[in-house]
Amino acid sequence: MQITMSDVHVRGRRAVMLELGGLTLTTGQAVLLAGEPGQGLTALALAATGRLSPFDGTVTLVDDDGATTTDPAELRRVTAVVDLPGVSEPDDAVPLGTVVAEDLALARVPAGPGATRRWLAEHDLSDRAGLRVDDIPGDLRTELLATLAAERPDVRFLVLTMPERHGGEPARWWQLAQELAALGYGVLVQCSRSCARDLGADVPPARSEADAPAPVEALRTTPPAAPARPRTGAPESTDPTQLLDAADEPEPAPRRRRRAGRATRDGREG
Repeated sequence: MQITMSDVHVRGRRAVMLELGGLTLTTGQAVLLAGEPGQGLTALALAATGRLSPFDGTVTLVDDDGATTTDPAELRRVTAVVDLPGVSEPDDAVPLGTVVAEDLALARVPAGPGATRRWLAEHDLSDRAGLRVDDIPGDLRTELLATLAAERPDVRFLVLTMPERHGGEPARWWQLAQELAALGYGVLVQCSRSCARDLGADVPPARSEADAPAPVEALRTTPPAAPARPRTGAPESTDPTQLLDAADEPEPAPRRRRRAGRATRDGREG
């Protein structure tokens, strides 16, 4: 499955917010996009996922069978925007347990107190349930919210915007993006140009104010596919919507997520 953006322009009340010649996001790939605040990163995240209609240009969803659509509702169905400032980021004062319960409800799985406690326990986060969101280390916050978003039915693409703003090592959330891509998701991560350089990308500085609406692709990776967990009584599958289906798959979450919880308690939070 693929999302293709072609000649997308988004205009605000006073100026152009985004001018993007082209961008593709394919399941099984992680893409790092470099820009700065004010360079249309929010507009791009929303336009790519069918949550904002561009002034000009097209955003096309190509299904696994080759069928195409520009229907925003279909784009929204298969995408999740993770921790986008002012849009999908959780309130800083909300306890972590509440955030987990709300996201489990969005994933259409049991979200009561018992289910929430079990989810937190499976991810080695029981001792953090009462912490405010703004007390969660940045690396863990990004991983937790991305993991919850990935469990929503039909989601095949994840967009993470400026995870660096919460601190921590960029290598940690870029590794997370590649691990999710290995599970079969298409992952788009937006960061600053300097952060992209820290990750080894050769990204030139913006030449002038006229370049402001144009984020640039910094890195693109296609990690080896991770082994799929078969459903009970079903053949092995590589569909990520099946790998993380908590309603049909009673097994614990993948060990990668459990390791993340343990690492934070050992003091390696970044």
